[in-house]
Amino acid sequence: MKPRIKFPDIIIIILVTGITLFSGYSVYMKPDEKTQVLIRGQGSEWFFPIDADEVITVSGPLGDTMVSIAENRVWVKSSPCDNQTCAAAGYLTRKGQWTACLPNNVLVVIQGGASGGVSGRSDDVDAVAW
Repeated sequence: MKPRIKFPDIIIIILVTGITLFSGYSVYMKPDEKTQVLIRGQGSEWFFPIDADEVITVSGPLGDTMVSIAENRVWVKSSPCDNQTCAAAGYLTRKGQWTACLPNNVLVVIQGGASGGVSGRSDDVDAVAW
């Protein structure tokens, strides 16, 4: 005897298919967050889009730290601290990258957006992972 598909079976198949499609759409088709740069200084925070063309002066206990944003990247241009580790960090281009001038209380972080780097790929090997 050949099994027959009954009306309740069709309803269940339609419901499961609908739930699966809705779940896939809500997870994978939502818009990307806009990539932005967070700059935090003594008691102040600034947010800029990564595609801005700005030079920001952040005052700290040692003096002024200059942060530049241009060409979809951000870097510490100069800082009054002795070791210049924050300036030596180079260009930040991907979500999650950060640099800090601890003696001058300045933090620069890239937030939001896709995790892809300059090439747009998220599987790029960075210096930390290497």
